[in-house]
Amino acid sequence: MKQTLLIVFYSVFVLMSGYTQELSAFQNERLIHRGDTLPYRILYPEGYDPQESYPVLFFLHGAGERGNDNARQLVHGARLFLADSIRQAFPAIVIFPQCPADSYWSNVDIQSNAELGKREFYFRTGGKPSKGMALFLRLVKQVLKDEPVDKQRIYIGGLSMGGMGTYEALRRKPKLFAAAFAICGGDHTANVRKYAHVPLWIFHGEQDDVVPATHSHAIVSELRRLGASPKATFYPTANHNSWDPAFAEADLLPWLFSHSKK
Repeated sequence: MKQTLLIVFYSVFVLMSGYTQELSAFQNERLIHRGDTLPYRILYPEGYDPQESYPVLFFLHGAGERGNDNARQLVHGARLFLADSIRQAFPAIVIFPQCPADSYWSNVDIQSNAELGKREFYFRTGGKPSKGMALFLRLVKQVLKDEPVDKQRIYIGGLSMGGMGTYEALRRKPKLFAAAFAICGGDHTANVRKYAHVPLWIFHGEQDDVVPATHSHAIVSELRRLGASPKATFYPTANHNSWDPAFAEADLLPWLFSHSKK
């Protein structure tokens, strides 16, 4: 029995060590601004040349990955960008910031409804950004200043809280991004007109009992009402984890990186 436990422990250790080594390609960085810190991980293209210019993709994680360890935000999605085929096909700078544990990417009021046994989301249409979003926007500004970025090819995406943050970043910086994707997120439909011009791919699981799919359906409907043509993929049997099937979509990155600002 002891030998079996040792084998299991060793196997888990080897797997975790491999995972950590694999993700170490994402360099460990931190933005410090007026006493606040935003950890972030940055992946440079293979054969990176600072004399060239590269697309940049910012990815916003979900609420469960908040903190300051500068690692947890890589749990979902990061490994996609480490695949040799992806790195060769889409040489880009990829950045995963980590939201502080006491903040949120978007300005949303979340209330628990005990009678219905679910949470309700009330999205704002104005106001100052949260600490997490304010730090993220500061990071974007710094990256565009310090890194060799192709200003016509700046992208953003996120899941759950990060999907909500994606919409918020789009409305706060409507002229910045060339395209975006949002997974199981949400926003106030009054905000949609501010980013209706941005190519968007929206994903959601129809069985989502954390962030109801009705939020994404409402955004898609409003975009179409405004004359936009968003891509929308709703998974009939998926619950909150619609990011795994979204990341498995073969067209996601080709679609995203095909866009440039006009």
